[in-house]
Amino acid sequence: MLAGLSPRVVFRPIFRLHKCHIKRSSEWRRIYCFHSRTLSQRAGQQNATNTDNVNLINDVNGDLQGIHQDINHILDSKPGMLQNMCCYYFDGKGKSIRPRIVFLVSRAFNYHNFSKSFVSEDQRKVALISEMIHVGSLIHDDVVDFSDVRRGKMSVNSICGDRKALMAGNFVVSNASRLLSSIGNANVTVTISQVIEDIVRGEFMQQDNQGSFNQYLKKTYKKTASLVANCCKAAVQLSSSEAQAETAFEFGRNLGIAFQLVDDLLDFVSTSESLGKPTAADLKLGLATAPVLFASEKHPLLHDMILRRFQHKHDVEEALKLVANSGAIEDTRLLATQYCHDAVRCLEHLKPSPEKDALIQVTDLVVNRSK
Repeated sequence: MLAGLSPRVVFRPIFRLHKCHIKRSSEWRRIYCFHSRTLSQRAGQQNATNTDNVNLINDVNGDLQGIHQDINHILDSKPGMLQNMCCYYFDGKGKSIRPRIVFLVSRAFNYHNFSKSFVSEDQRKVALISEMIHVGSLIHDDVVDFSDVRRGKMSVNSICGDRKALMAGNFVVSNASRLLSSIGNANVTVTISQVIEDIVRGEFMQQDNQGSFNQYLKKTYKKTASLVANCCKAAVQLSSSEAQAETAFEFGRNLGIAFQLVDDLLDFVSTSESLGKPTAADLKLGLATAPVLFASEKHPLLHDMILRRFQHKHDVEEALKLVANSGAIEDTRLLATQYCHDAVRCLEHLKPSPEKDALIQVTDLVVNRSK
């Protein structure tokens, strides 16, 4: 068995309600159903008191209006290839999950502290920065992963080439840094700067691909959750105490990890059309994500495939079959559910508000999303 592959390493600190190791049994299913019901019931209760939660998530009080135009204006480099490449993904057709979360976190914590729901100008800048760093990293990811499709259309690198795509990604991130400097808050600068370091280190960890669950979770935090966590923290740093900022960080960390866990399981169960990118992409790149790591507990044959990065003929096809026949998809969703449960716990101290309700519902949407 590969060192660190056992899911018990993951669940021991996470399932705080159970001191003993949780084994693969009906107990897992019971806990999964309990947490799924808890999240759904909470979301349902909030909907019963405020039927506008879905609209809140969709339009966030109109906060999202104009953000892509504003980003395109920031990236204005005179008409030409660089301008077109940088603005290619800021077309308003993406999910804009990160700025949505930043806006809701800002409003929920502002309401808690000032009994008024609002987003300050600097908090709005943090939301824009979150989307700019995300898109800049996507452009780089597509180069590293040799991806030809992103968001249901040709990727920037497939159109303009890898070198130009890398420069375009750098340009987007550098402009995010310039926008960050305009906030003029040293603590926020340190917080957001950490995201850039984490994304780079996370990419190196992914290329290392040691095949352990602990390594996988650390990589997932750095590559995905750090951006959500630190942008939530930065938004709250602008209006609240450092203790509250750390709470916002924990909310974003748990939600970000859950989002990536679901993203990894969708790579096995969704179609290319619904995802807007190729399926089984990670396996084809030689990467072992949560479903594979869980499946390897039941099918030791996967251990050798992980070590050779699925490079032998039919490795990818065989791994897909083993994952499908192992319960690993459900186990991955179980783990994502627990992270969402922990995210909700971070919000318990906040005053009741529509934005708090919407954030709770976001955790339910993350677990149950299909793309």
